[in-house]
Amino acid sequence: MTPLTLSSPSLNRLLFLTSRYSRSPFLRNFSSLPLIHRKLPRNHLLGARCEASSSFTAKSSKEIRKARAEAVVDEKLTALRQQFSKPGVGIDAYIIPSQDAHQSEFIAECYARRAFISGFTGSAGTAVVTKDKAALWTDGRYFLQAEKQLNSSWTLMRAGNPGVPTASEWVADVLASGGRVGIDPFLFSADAAEELKEAIAKKNHELVYLYNVNLVDEIWKDSRPKPPSKQIRVHDLKYAGVDVASKLLSLRNAIMDAGASAIVISMLDEIAWVLNLRGSDVPHSPVMYSYLIVEVDQAQLFVDDSKVNEEVKDHLKNAGIELRPYDSILQEIDSLAARGAQLLMDPSTLNVAIISTYKSACEKYSSKPESKEKFTDGSSTKPSGIYMQSPISWSKAIKNDAELQGMKNSHLRDAAALAHFWAWLEEEVHKNENLTEVDVADRLLEFRSVQDGFMDTSFDTISGSGANGAIIHYKPEPESCSRVDPQKLFLLDSGAQYVDGTTDITRTAHFSEPSAREKECFTRVLQGHIALDQAVFPEGTPGFVLDGFARSSLWKIGLDYRHGTGHGVGAALNVHEGPQSISFRYGNMTPIQSGMIVSNEPGYYEDHAFGIRIENLLHVKDAETPNRFGGATYLGFEKLTFFPIQTKMVDVSLLSHAEIDWLNSYHAEVWEKVSPLLEGPTQQWLWNNTRPLAKP
Repeated sequence: MTPLTLSSPSLNRLLFLTSRYSRSPFLRNFSSLPLIHRKLPRNHLLGARCEASSSFTAKSSKEIRKARAEAVVDEKLTALRQQFSKPGVGIDAYIIPSQDAHQSEFIAECYARRAFISGFTGSAGTAVVTKDKAALWTDGRYFLQAEKQLNSSWTLMRAGNPGVPTASEWVADVLASGGRVGIDPFLFSADAAEELKEAIAKKNHELVYLYNVNLVDEIWKDSRPKPPSKQIRVHDLKYAGVDVASKLLSLRNAIMDAGASAIVISMLDEIAWVLNLRGSDVPHSPVMYSYLIVEVDQAQLFVDDSKVNEEVKDHLKNAGIELRPYDSILQEIDSLAARGAQLLMDPSTLNVAIISTYKSACEKYSSKPESKEKFTDGSSTKPSGIYMQSPISWSKAIKNDAELQGMKNSHLRDAAALAHFWAWLEEEVHKNENLTEVDVADRLLEFRSVQDGFMDTSFDTISGSGANGAIIHYKPEPESCSRVDPQKLFLLDSGAQYVDGTTDITRTAHFSEPSAREKECFTRVLQGHIALDQAVFPEGTPGFVLDGFARSSLWKIGLDYRHGTGHGVGAALNVHEGPQSISFRYGNMTPIQSGMIVSNEPGYYEDHAFGIRIENLLHVKDAETPNRFGGATYLGFEKLTFFPIQTKMVDVSLLSHAEIDWLNSYHAEVWEKVSPLLEGPTQQWLWNNTRPLAKP
């Protein structure tokens, strides 16, 4: 993504801002954040194409599904195209992203528009529909899933593969000159919309914001699910660690340091974190649909007040926060401009509807003297926007002591649930019970749900036997899932939301005798996992520098995997959290900092055969080093996940003595920490699976 261009005065304010952040407990370590950092775009499928070499070429879903050669009549696409020519619309193409108005990864069912129109249910993807074509972009995690779910009216575009155009390139090429491309401006970040606008303008096309209508909703009609309405709850201070008043005080200091008088926040996990609230509006994520505006002397939460009980009202009132209707956000944005506000906005996350509304309002009010806000020194200023990364993102990523302790506690309870589950599963498989992948996922949920503080799963359980394990984000469905085959590899990626923490763990196992190929691939994935776990690196190192640690062993035999190695994780919040990541996507320059939590999950996937992944969560902490070159602080990792890695899958001949020592030491820790929570046959199962591996 093109970095945001800032004017010289804005640049000076940001330079001052970073110096202040380094002193604030709310914004620890912010001084090492790149000045004009941008998160990887959440709608990255509109972005730049990959030019890397590859031994394969992209094929459309039509080519792959030759058995369905005859084109089907897609009634949804027909109905959508009929909307193009309606008064007030007048477009030639329509783009449907995965996101809701808050750029969420997981969204409420009523906002799953891309899934409704295309039939593809993966969490990442962009659909583009013209008057005679329909194409869907998704990344390598979902290629196999999309092949299965798209009908022959759709063309699958494998984003990132050589020769595959981006969505913006494709739509610009297929339309006749002077085309009009429509979007719902609430569903695109300002950065993504601007990038799209520039890309299609090269071919003389116009980007059209359809503020008043979402075309998918128009054809979804009465069958569209109702908006979520569950109650919001207060997140106890013993888990949050810092009270709302302190968070707001530090946020206001950051706002003023940036030369702003207000900030508008739309990211749901940021709002939940600042206000010490949790909700149930989004599957797997304890957040509520809302916007938050914080000014130097007041704050407003825009939310459906039917979700707000008396306890939450008192909690907000004590923090000086007023309630406003969710749908009134644009009116308040206009009002801020009328009062001459200097509004801090993050264009990488804030939807373009809000930012465009504010820009238009600034133009409208800037010439009116009454719109100029008076400050304590008697000066006034015209309304304007200050564009930079939300300071909350960075603060939330660096966990305080209470958050970290909650994560440690919840991971041990989760490990106990997993031990009960795996002991049960192995016994059932050996009894030749005819278990399906859905049966297994449901049973795991039962074991987790009896643990103290369990709230929900943190994502849909990925329960994949054999070839389904190669579908990186596979979700088994009752009508189409496979049985758990004892003769094939089984991959289980799952997680939970507890009142005090969020978990995410993957293990791959074989219930009989794995092949030499499976063992070699598993062992090389394990070597990558160990290499990243043991990494020591200077403070300020961005995540992409660490990514190669996890891939090196696979690279040695010409293998790799099509996903990032690690993502940030929230504390009793979203299982995928920014701004940090460990990934081959080198555009994310966010440094890995002490206090962050990241996943360590290298893998290998042999299409239509098997999948392997090993995942633990790690806490970033200061490393003990005998030297500190140049006075630098060095960082390393502390494990949060404690659960056995199946040693039957390991080819010991490939491991060094140091790697065997790591595995044995890890299993000793697993036994020490988890066995006191178990008894009887389950404790015996844990003992059997944590015994030391002999060196060759």
